[in-house]
Amino acid sequence: MNDITPFHSAIKQILQTARSKAHSSINFAMVEAYWQIGKRIVKEEQQGEKRAKYGKQLLKNLAEALSVEFGKGLDERELRRIRQFYLCFPIWDTVRPELSWSHYRLLIRVSDEKARGYYLQEAVEQQWSYRTLERNHKTLYYQRLLSSQEKEPVNNEMQDKTERLDRNSLDFIKDPYVMEFLQLPTSQSYSEKKLEQALLDNLQQFLLELGKGFSFVARQRLIRTETSDFYIDLVFYNYLLKCFVIVELKTTAISHEAIGQLDMYVRMFDDLQKTEGDNPTIGILLCTENDKMMAKYSVLNENKKLFASKYIPFLPTEKELIAEIEREKRLIESKEGKQL
Repeated sequence: MNDITPFHSAIKQILQTARSKAHSSINFAMVEAYWQIGKRIVKEEQQGEKRAKYGKQLLKNLAEALSVEFGKGLDERELRRIRQFYLCFPIWDTVRPELSWSHYRLLIRVSDEKARGYYLQEAVEQQWSYRTLERNHKTLYYQRLLSSQEKEPVNNEMQDKTERLDRNSLDFIKDPYVMEFLQLPTSQSYSEKKLEQALLDNLQQFLLELGKGFSFVARQRLIRTETSDFYIDLVFYNYLLKCFVIVELKTTAISHEAIGQLDMYVRMFDDLQKTEGDNPTIGILLCTENDKMMAKYSVLNENKKLFASKYIPFLPTEKELIAEIEREKRLIESKEGKQL
């Protein structure tokens, strides 16, 4: 176990460096950290005679060492995936930030290098969700397209079969949202009005953090009934999903009152603002703390267009980053399990 101590320290340094980089998405920070770890593993394995001494135990020992400090998220099986990730993408510039770790976990299972490159490029350019990528891989879309003299029918069939998957996919909803670009004070409280203004002052960065297809519509959008006036904090439109997305801001933890307010706003917006051709409105509650149990026993569990997400106004600590990696891993495995 002593032989692995410097190696363990190097892996720890990679994880510590990952949290210090101002990426707008924790998911991409995770992808980058995993690539760095995979690179370090492969280099350690290629050290000639030294590898022969403990090569077969390398990943097992590393998993045991990491579990002491970071928990069991990086077990031996996951480390093998991480190593394979680097072997498939040994040049960092070929790793595309548009794709999630779930995309890459699938891509590393594609043994044909040309097929893998094709799926990577198409997933980025066509903005394929994980489910669309999975469906095209399982149905040998690349091979069928390559062997067919008539490309258009194959392509049309693929688009028809995957349109529903992409249209219904809400993978763009994050939890948490990392908004260190706001430069909000961490030692004192701030109002919802100040949070809203900070988001608008940094609108470009906020749009990047929200994800693809978002355009800003309005702040404090007035919704008027016969007896009352209501103001929605922020309104966006997602041209990929063809729907409005309203965002309610809270500088407190999630509450039943806030959930009920968001539900009411979404219903009112659909009735009074949604136009013909728009899909149902999506509502996102941004709060300082989420509660999965509360969400389970609220309207959030029934309405698939309502979401509550935590926002982080500063870069996560090392432990918080590892916790998010573990949470993301469980979420990915849960989604993959349901799709099998």
